Amino acid sequence: MKKHIVFLTGAGVSAESGLKTFRDSDGLWEGYDVHQVATPQGWETNMQLVLNFYNERRRDVAAAKPNAAHELIAALEAHYTVTVITQNIDDLHERGGSTNILHLHGQITQCRSVHNTTTYYPYTQDIAIGDTAPDGGQLRPHIVWFGEAVPMIEQAAHIMSTAHICVVVGTSLQVYPAAGLVDLAPHNCPIYVVDKHIPPMANTGIIKIEQPATAGMLTLYNMLTT
Repeated sequence: MKKHIVFLTGAGVSAESGLKTFRDSDGLWEGYDVHQVATPQGWETNMQLVLNFYNERRRDVAAAKPNAAHELIAALEAHYTVTVITQNIDDLHERGGSTNILHLHGQITQCRSVHNTTTYYPYTQDIAIGDTAPDGGQLRPHIVWFGEAVPMIEQAAHIMSTAHICVVVGTSLQVYPAAGLVDLAPHNCPIYVVDKHIPPMANTGIIKIEQPATAGMLTLYNMLTT
């Protein structure tokens, strides 16, 4: 049987596709108050502002293309069983060729009714006030906002507990509960961290590849396949 690699990916894996990260100096929160565009309270206060923000994100994702990091993660499926747990709301892992992906924070290419948290609809156009789901509820982006539960976290925790190898790519490991998933890897599971700025980490056994995602994934790919 193939060994199981579990990837935990964040905004840094898509940055080289032209999608801004949230925390860099020129990132997405520049010019926006996170509480206004990414919380249930912001939605209740100014629905149009929230829709405008995510409509722009949807257009950005549609224009972006997968980069070598996405493609190298997918290429490892020839050698390993690969599961990608991503904090990203884009679909670049899918378009890059990965076949087993869990989106922790939702997907920008889907929407749902404000009345139903479990039924999602593919959606590639802008969402407008007055666009409704079959149940009559206003459509909203299928995005987990700050202050909302992360419905996929238990499934992600189980997946991480089955890893033979854990790889963290392009995430600051500062957003919980996602950041805590690394701690759920089995005690004998090697953990690789690929990022251009690796934060201090308590686990001293981590193998650090301090490079941008595309270069770092090439380094890792060669390590894991030779």
